[in-house]
Amino acid sequence: MSVTVHAAEPVTLYAAGSLRGALTEVAAAFAGAGQKVVAKYGPSGTLKDEIAGGARADVFASANMDHPKALAAAGKSGPVALFARNRLCALVRPGLRVEPATVLDRMLDPDVKLGTSTPRADPSGDYAWEMFHKADALKPGAAAALEKKALQLAGGPSSPTAPPGRALYGMLVAEGKVDIFLTYCTNARKAKAQNPDQQIIAMPDELAVGADYGSLSSSAPHHKPTSLPCSSCRWTASACSPSMALLRLPCRNEE
Repeated sequence: MSVTVHAAEPVTLYAAGSLRGALTEVAAAFAGAGQKVVAKYGPSGTLKDEIAGGARADVFASANMDHPKALAAAGKSGPVALFARNRLCALVRPGLRVEPATVLDRMLDPDVKLGTSTPRADPSGDYAWEMFHKADALKPGAAAALEKKALQLAGGPSSPTAPPGRALYGMLVAEGKVDIFLTYCTNARKAKAQNPDQQIIAMPDELAVGADYGSLSSSAPHHKPTSLPCSSCRWTASACSPSMALLRLPCRNEE
């Protein structure tokens, strides 16, 4: 079985930063089959604004559904498809005692520094705010308190960056910028791989927030098909939908 790719001009991929690891592997596999992929990773909201402003993206892989839907509604692309899922976890500094049952109390503790991504620019920040509003149902006033104390340290125009190969969220926790950082579970696992003493805390059901990743492709494909043997990568062979035809990215549950 083989996966269709489209050789000739490079495929331009705009993708959420949380997909960098996965899609770098995919792009390398396509390059090995003769199809170059030029990728740009960053906050999905920022990338969406660039595409809306005229930047060319053959494929846009967003960490939410709203951004690709907005581009599709504006006639900037073909249809939108759900292609992956993620969820929020708490990345916690070593030594801070936190469990799923106590994570809300720890986030509300005035002595605990809480970090998030930047809402609107980065869907991870939007998902954190969604979690805050869920917390309000458990503890009235929690949403306002969490929004006020949250340090928006990623995804914004002035956010710090990590050295190449370093996980930003793990770096922020390791440097003491925050005690708890709310980020995707995939990001948390990468951070822990580099900082084994850091903790990953799953959210209890009443605070759990899932992230649906949406993709779209340009409405005018300009690539000549070729094929990529499945043995050259560890992804399933079938594409999720026609909107991923330029880069046949399989549905993958990022949990």
